[in-house]
Amino acid sequence: YNSPLFVHNEFKSFMKRLPSNHFLTIGSIHQHWGNDWDLQNRYKLLQSSLEAQRQKIQRTARKLFGLSVRCRHNPNHQLPRERTIQEWLTRVQSLLYCNENGFWGTFLESQRSCVCHGGTSLCQRPIPCIIGGNNSCAMCSLANISLCGSCNKGYKLYRGRCEPQNVDSERSEQFISFETDLDFQDLELKYLLQKMDSRLYVHTTFISNEIRLDTFFDPRWRKRMSLTLKSNKNRMDFIHMVIGISMRICQMRNSSLDPMFFVYVNPFSGSHSEGWNMPFGEYGYPRWEKIRLQNSQCYNWTLLLGNRWKTFFETVHIYLRSRTRLPSLLRNETGQGPVDLSDPTKRQFYIKISDVQVYGYSLRFNADLLRSAVQQVNQSYTQGGQFYSSSSVMLLLLDIRDRINRLAPPVAPGKPQLDLFSCMLKHRLKLTNSEIIRVNHALDLYNTEILKQSDQMTAKLC
Repeated sequence: YNSPLFVHNEFKSFMKRLPSNHFLTIGSIHQHWGNDWDLQNRYKLLQSSLEAQRQKIQRTARKLFGLSVRCRHNPNHQLPRERTIQEWLTRVQSLLYCNENGFWGTFLESQRSCVCHGGTSLCQRPIPCIIGGNNSCAMCSLANISLCGSCNKGYKLYRGRCEPQNVDSERSEQFISFETDLDFQDLELKYLLQKMDSRLYVHTTFISNEIRLDTFFDPRWRKRMSLTLKSNKNRMDFIHMVIGISMRICQMRNSSLDPMFFVYVNPFSGSHSEGWNMPFGEYGYPRWEKIRLQNSQCYNWTLLLGNRWKTFFETVHIYLRSRTRLPSLLRNETGQGPVDLSDPTKRQFYIKISDVQVYGYSLRFNADLLRSAVQQVNQSYTQGGQFYSSSSVMLLLLDIRDRINRLAPPVAPGKPQLDLFSCMLKHRLKLTNSEIIRVNHALDLYNTEILKQSDQMTAKLC
């Protein structure tokens, strides 16, 4: 980066004028390069200067050769090579995306990543999304410039990328109302959660045999609490989305406890084994945010899933443990008895949870209408008939299955996503295991043999 072009104001102004709200390919940088007349004039002056220097070096070299006639070895010289336009454009791209934290590197457009110099990996800045037609982004996200913020017509936004919009998506709204007025942007959601906006409250039932709210307890051994909706009994016309969880935890002064939470989610009811564990901090999944309340020993613990990781829930199981060094006298205690706030040796380990709340919203769910569509597919499969007579129903259920399974939690690379659709069939439509297998097999056959599309592998949850 020691070229004389980089130190000129024309080049600095050119860099400032380059768009920063989306990714710039070599081709788009070339277009901006050619349209900048000030930069072009400076570039021509430098070319002329370099040509004059090259001619001077050639004259000097010829003189050296003339003087070295009687020398045993000819002089060795090397003329400076003019950089190509491609090299200049690559340097510009590297300055845009590989110039962070005081380090620099070379950008590889084919891999959309930086090769940092000096053996470090800290030079790479967030790489913006690609704006264009079809499945490219229409606009990058304001919260995370690497992800899509909106999509082109015919495509829908899914976890930061744009994917084709199924033609039956509007019809599927009659069965499950995936769209809602509470689909806020992530920045809005974060603000509303900080304000504990009542519009995002989901009224759940708190259940625990080990914890009482607003009462001190000893968390040194595992404690369990659940927040459940009991939709199969009380709210059968709704399914529910979780977009965040908050807890208010108070500790004794000078406490050395560091609470740890393990959260399991049952998407559509069922046993504890039919839930999945939230992978905090893995595969892009968020972590708990801890904020201390002013003039208090209490903390607000908030988990914001947002639009990217929102998912279905019926019951949330929260397991609480704590990380602390225990005195040898306390290591063999069970921690199950009543707390003794008067004992200073034990008091520092006690905490209380004064509030726990799930945030989200409810979606209208027409179980009878969906059950009727599923039974049509089931009958078609058991009778061995072709799918053409019920193609609209097949497309509808494929769209519903796809939209439900897209809200599954993240998994490790190479592993299949969890099958939430089968959980919905089992617990909300009360289908048997054999009926669920037949329905999924019929949808897979239609997808591969009629639509000629590849199936997405899923892992069984329920």
